[in-house]
Amino acid sequence: MSYQEKRTIVSIIIGVLILAAYCIYSYGKYQSGDIAPDDMKTWSGIILVFIAIGVISGIVIQIIFHILLSIGIAIQEKVKNDRCDDKEIAKTIDAEMVTDEMDKLIELKSMRVGFITAGIGFVSALLTQILNYSPAVMLNVMFITFSAGSLLHGLTQIYFYKRGITNG
Repeated sequence: MSYQEKRTIVSIIIGVLILAAYCIYSYGKYQSGDIAPDDMKTWSGIILVFIAIGVISGIVIQIIFHILLSIGIAIQEKVKNDRCDDKEIAKTIDAEMVTDEMDKLIELKSMRVGFITAGIGFVSALLTQILNYSPAVMLNVMFITFSAGSLLHGLTQIYFYKRGITNG
């Protein structure tokens, strides 16, 4: 499995965990009556907190991922070639993390899927207002579909890495 696939899988796992935690937390608060459906300030605050948690945990976990990946590559190189020096290990790590044209094309095609999902979610959120739902429903639809768009972006990347991609 390539570096890009591993990195994408880690991002997908983080996204799923954050989205699940948000859904569990917000549904629990709503069911218990702690949050009124029209309390926009509270709903906005909860969404902002989960966005911050997602960004911070994403950064921290990606740093940890890169450190562990580098350690794993260094161990593999030491096992393969007992007289391997630090420069050779650094060269191997750099070669593993190279992004080529195929990676860029996969990124662009998968971003399109994520943006289409987010766009559909945005329009759906606006429709909730036309149908006289609570503004909190609009916020939740936007947050969940934007998160789903990010997850679909990652899943599409994995799909293209496994299946391959053409330039068409």
